[in-house]
Amino acid sequence: MQELNLSPVITTKRRHSAAFKRKILELVEQPGASVAAVALEHGVNANLVFKWRKAKLDRRRPPRAMHLPVLLPVSVDPQESPLTVPTPEPERSARKEGVIEVEIGGARVLLRGCVDPVNVRSVLLALRDCA
Repeated sequence: MQELNLSPVITTKRRHSAAFKRKILELVEQPGASVAAVALEHGVNANLVFKWRKAKLDRRRPPRAMHLPVLLPVSVDPQESPLTVPTPEPERSARKEGVIEVEIGGARVLLRGCVDPVNVRSVLLALRDCA
C-alpha cells in the first residue's frame, strides 16, 4: 500500500524590488512594447505588470476632493402635495376596468383596473418632476 503525504503545501510569494519593477515598467512604456512579451521575457505574470502600471498611474494622479453628501431639510404639506391620494369615491369604483400604459423619461407606468384620474395625475406629476 502506498503512503499519502498529507503535509500542507507551502508556497512562497515572490517579492520584486522597486528597481526591478521600475525596469519592467520602463520597458513596457517603450513604443510598440507588449506587456505580455516583456512579462514573459522577465519571468513575471502580465497581470502583475498591469497591476504595477496601475499603481504607478494612481500615485501620479492628484487625490480627488472628497464630496460629502449635503442633507437638506424637507417638509411636506399634505394639502399641497401632488402625491396625495384621495380615498376613491364609491361611484368611481363602479367604472369598467381597463389598462393604461404611459412612458415618460424612460419610466414605464402600467395602470390596470379602475383608474382614478386624480391618481394618474399624481403619478404623472411625480414622474415629470423626476425627469
